[in-house]
Amino acid sequence: MTHPFRFGLQAYNATSGAHWREQARRAEALGFSTFHTSDHVIGPGPALAATNHPVVDVAPIPAMAVAAEVTSTIKIGCRVFCTDYRNPVMLAKELATLDFLSDGRLEIGLGAGWLQGEYEAIGVPFDPPGVRLDRMEETITVLRALFGDGVAEVTGTHVHAVGFEGVPKPVQRPCPPIMIGGGAKRVLGIAGREADIVSLNFDNSSGKIGPAGVGSSTAELTAQKLEWIKAGAGDRFDQIEIEIGAYFTIVTDQREATLEKMAPMFGLSPEAFGEHPHALVGSVDAICDMLQERRETYGISYVTFGSSAVEAVAPIVERLAGT
Repeated sequence: MTHPFRFGLQAYNATSGAHWREQARRAEALGFSTFHTSDHVIGPGPALAATNHPVVDVAPIPAMAVAAEVTSTIKIGCRVFCTDYRNPVMLAKELATLDFLSDGRLEIGLGAGWLQGEYEAIGVPFDPPGVRLDRMEETITVLRALFGDGVAEVTGTHVHAVGFEGVPKPVQRPCPPIMIGGGAKRVLGIAGREADIVSLNFDNSSGKIGPAGVGSSTAELTAQKLEWIKAGAGDRFDQIEIEIGAYFTIVTDQREATLEKMAPMFGLSPEAFGEHPHALVGSVDAICDMLQERRETYGISYVTFGSSAVEAVAPIVERLAGT
C-alpha cells in the first residue's frame, strides 16, 4: 500500500508567544499536516552543551494547546514525548484533554527516552534501554485503557491505573494515532506492533547527538530498520505510515558543492550523505524526485521538516502533499 505524502513541521523555539502562534498558523496555511513540538526540558548551560542537543524553548503540552487554539485543521503533535518524564496516567489525561479540546486533532508521539545528560540534569534515573522500553510499552497499555470505555485495571512493573475510568474521552476513537520513534531493533519492533505511525530515527544509544547517530541511519541501515518494523508488524505493515525527520534539508542549486561541504562533518562520503534518508539536498525538483524515490524504496510517506526550513520547503509541500 502506498500512503499519500504528508508533511510535518517541527518547531523547537519561539521568540514570543506571538511568534509561536504565527508558526502554527503558517504551517497550516502552507499545507503541512502536522505541527510538532519536542519534549526536552533543559535550557542553555554545560549540561545541555554536553549532549549537543539544541535548546527547546517551550514545554510540549501548553505549546500544543496554544497551537491548537489558533488553528482549525492542522494536527498537533509532539515528536516525541519521553515516557520517562511523566506519570503515564497524567500523560493519558493531558493527551485526552488535548484531543477533546482540539476536536480530534491530536497525534501522539512516544519514545523511550535517550538524552542521558538531560536525565542526569533533572534527576530522572537513566535506566538501561530494556527498562525504558518496558516502561514505554506499559505506558501505551495505560493510554489505551484510559482512552477506552469502562474502568481501567492496569497493573504493571512500572504503571498503575486501577479502579477508575479515564475522562475525558478523546474525540478520535478508539485512540488518537500513535507515533513511536526510534532507531534500534527492539523499539522499531515494538513500533511495528503497536504504532499507527513509525518514526525512523537515529540509533541514539550513545545518549547524545553526534556522528555515530547519523551514521546509524545510512541508506543501507535504514533498509535494515524497515525489516525490524516489518517483523514487529506482521500482516499490518501496509497499514503503518513511515515517518522520518528531514534533519538535513538544504534547498539549493549547488547540490554537489553542498554535499562535499557537509558530508565530512558526519564522517560520510558526499555520495553516502546524498542518499542518506534524513538528508534532502538539492533543488525543489530534485528533492521532490528524491521523496518519491524514497517512498518507493522505503515506504516513507510522512516527512517532518524543521521550522527554519519552512519557507524553502513550502513549494515541495504544495506540490506533493496528498499525492
